[in-house]
Amino acid sequence: MSILITGISELTTNERGGPLHNAAVVLDGGRFAWVGAAAAAPAADERVDVQGRAALPGWVDSHTHLVFAGDRTAEFEARMAGQPYRAGGIATTVAATRSATDEQLSANLNRHIAEARRQGTTCLETKTGYGLNVADEARSARIAAASADEVTYLGAHLVPQGTDADTYVDLVCGEMLDAVAPFVRWADVFCETGAFDEKQSERVLHAAAARGLGLRVHGNQLGAGPGVQLAVRHNAASVDHCTHLTDADIEALASSSTVATVLPACDLSTHQPLAPARALLDAGATVALATNANPGSSYTTSMAFCVATAVLQMGLSVAEAVYAATAAGAAALRRDDVGVIRVGTRADIQVLDAPSVTHLAYRPGVPLTHAVWRMGERV
Repeated sequence: MSILITGISELTTNERGGPLHNAAVVLDGGRFAWVGAAAAAPAADERVDVQGRAALPGWVDSHTHLVFAGDRTAEFEARMAGQPYRAGGIATTVAATRSATDEQLSANLNRHIAEARRQGTTCLETKTGYGLNVADEARSARIAAASADEVTYLGAHLVPQGTDADTYVDLVCGEMLDAVAPFVRWADVFCETGAFDEKQSERVLHAAAARGLGLRVHGNQLGAGPGVQLAVRHNAASVDHCTHLTDADIEALASSSTVATVLPACDLSTHQPLAPARALLDAGATVALATNANPGSSYTTSMAFCVATAVLQMGLSVAEAVYAATAAGAAALRRDDVGVIRVGTRADIQVLDAPSVTHLAYRPGVPLTHAVWRMGERV
């Protein structure tokens, strides 16, 4: 059934030429079948008049950790009281996740995905990484693959307590990789002090690439380090966090196809400085915004919050922030079928209860999502 959405005051397409005004779109078969001026819109089986509201692509959240169980409220409270964030807090979630049933993990994942979709997120990546043994990483990947748009293997999230790091990397690159490979498209590594060093991270990336997986890197979150250079050297689709960058890191990203994914909600929650997104854009790098939704360092599924933060505190224009949360997020997943509105792309669109996207930053914290369609179906 075709659906005509008309009465759009401002339509952000992420195509050249800027937004369209007094626009309409037709959704048919899960794709955009027509985009243009409302006055010239063709007939469709169903007509929805959004009465002067703004519309834009659905958010593309390219970095989440949503296959988990348990709660880390106490850790958050301690951090707000002045304790620093450390990678080792992940172990608390690992213990809870291992103890949970498949049904509990699936229900929790789907609850968070539904929450994100209600806020306009129509394409979502999520990772393993709270199992850290063969059986639990494999079931995390299987559960994620049943619900998420994109799944990433993050066996190299943390070295489990009582395990030798190099021996664990052997497992990550061998039996564990074999077990998760049927369910995932990507592999990731947390290249950071307290997690995996450059040599260990490189081993993980080599093994994953040899299995045909795309590459991602957690890098430069807690301090300067080799993560960005490692990601660029291996042609990773993205390097995520990018909180502490050198001029050489920025230059490397600007001259590569690796997307710099910044995670402002995480920076705020961990009392880290905000990533230098403005400097990255000025240098010519592609910058994506994502939530990093996880129970420890960034427990939010709100892409709108990330957009508002990028505008109000990171120096991005509204248009730049919206692009970073849509088309650039798609680029971080090496996809061209989401994050943009044009004939033939996936019919993912959100309508705001506002006349323009500027209200996302102009009215921070206000729930502006009026309607969402994903793959042509209303959420």
